[in-house]
Amino acid sequence: MDQLQGLEYCIDSNPSWGETIALGFQHYVLALGTAVMIPSFLVPLMGGNHGDKVRVVQTLLFVEGINTLLQTLFGTRLPIVIGGSYAFMVPIVSIIHDPSLMRIADDHLRFISTMRAVQGALIVSSSIQIILGYSQLWAICSRFFSPLGMVPVIALVGFGLFDRGFPVAARCVEIGFPMLILFGFQTKQVPILERFALLLSITVIWAYAHLLTASGAYKHRPEITQINCRTDQAYLISSAPWIKIPYPLQWGAPTFDAGHCFGMMAAVFVSMIESTGAYKAASRLASATPPPAHVLSRGIGWQGIGILLDGLFGTMTGSTVSVENIGLLGSTRVGSRRVIQISAGFMIFFSILGKFGALFASIPFPIFAAVYCVLFGLVASVGLSFLQFTNMNSMRNLFITGVAFFLGLSVPEYFREYTAKAYHGPAHTRAVWFDDFLNTIFFSSPTVALIIAVFLDNTLDYKDSARDRGMQWWVRFRTFNGDSRNEEFYTLPFNLNRFFPPS
Repeated sequence: MDQLQGLEYCIDSNPSWGETIALGFQHYVLALGTAVMIPSFLVPLMGGNHGDKVRVVQTLLFVEGINTLLQTLFGTRLPIVIGGSYAFMVPIVSIIHDPSLMRIADDHLRFISTMRAVQGALIVSSSIQIILGYSQLWAICSRFFSPLGMVPVIALVGFGLFDRGFPVAARCVEIGFPMLILFGFQTKQVPILERFALLLSITVIWAYAHLLTASGAYKHRPEITQINCRTDQAYLISSAPWIKIPYPLQWGAPTFDAGHCFGMMAAVFVSMIESTGAYKAASRLASATPPPAHVLSRGIGWQGIGILLDGLFGTMTGSTVSVENIGLLGSTRVGSRRVIQISAGFMIFFSILGKFGALFASIPFPIFAAVYCVLFGLVASVGLSFLQFTNMNSMRNLFITGVAFFLGLSVPEYFREYTAKAYHGPAHTRAVWFDDFLNTIFFSSPTVALIIAVFLDNTLDYKDSARDRGMQWWVRFRTFNGDSRNEEFYTLPFNLNRFFPPS
């Protein structure tokens, strides 16, 4: 396998302890963006107040830390952060607007009832990933994935999130644009400035944003501008308790509805596909071999356990691999597993110490969005790098790649535009669960790309194109014993391989 040039620490090599802790804190700060954005959007729709939002953010970060540790220790063992997923938005919003819940007059009671309904749907739907992962069915499915078929999937894991980047950063140009410039133009001449560019950039722009807020620059500006630009509009610090430990069933007993569960299953399926692409990208940025089929399946199984924990604790959304943190592996050129495990420790620690965690979580969203512009693009380029293993002089390959890319962007954009105008997705029947299932699938760029690319790649001139598809390069990484380096990267700790022998 051709290694990426310039990486200083791979998956099993570690910087000094001081540098490792600082890099882990940097990954923690980056993970805050999604951990705050998702509850900030969903909790008000459910009838929750600022105190409810803080509890959800704390719970989400706490479970993110647990899931990240589980994934890095027993899952794929890649240096990946497991965070909240936007793929669950469609079924969750559908649950929020369920007539039986909307009829509840008391806002707090409606919030609690909706949270329990989401918990029940997450608990049941997590079985999809648990079964497909631990039964090795996903490993069997992955045999149909070639480098050519995975290029659009991995690339659209990054490109598919374009609406989270500059459109959000531009909501407050005076802090979003300077952040993009400061973080985007990193210097390699001074290693510390390159490795800690995220922390240094956020510190400078956050202080600048606080200065603008304190000086009254936004006093007479529209409310939407104040929400996006001011550093005191999140109301997280004032609402957060000093110490609070999240625990299972803290919102009460989950409620179960078949329609809610079926809709949520589509989000779990989408999360699985997006994570599969993210695993491939992370392995490349960490200078590891592509995860063998059984390791990939093992990771999906543990991700299913993570979604089960999301449902038990009540995080308000399901789990997937954090794309921005994968991008940070490449940006810092440090792919160490230990760094990610340290970041998981920060997530758990600061989720318990509410006031301190809320301080960092109050960073304005446009600052994170400016960072995403760089990191999502970096992950997308990793997907494109897999083209080197295919024959792009083949008209067949050009056709598959182009069509999968175009439809992977175009179909979800149609679903987004339709929903924005009609306030419901293109699939709109009396069977709400069916609508949620289809709308969730086609809202996801990587999922659409995988359906199209893998189907075309395994049907068009399939037998005569194995070399053009890159299969001769990929096939030796399918099994654990296919490459001697797999043992170094993916062997379970504590000698657990005795009980779970690789296939």
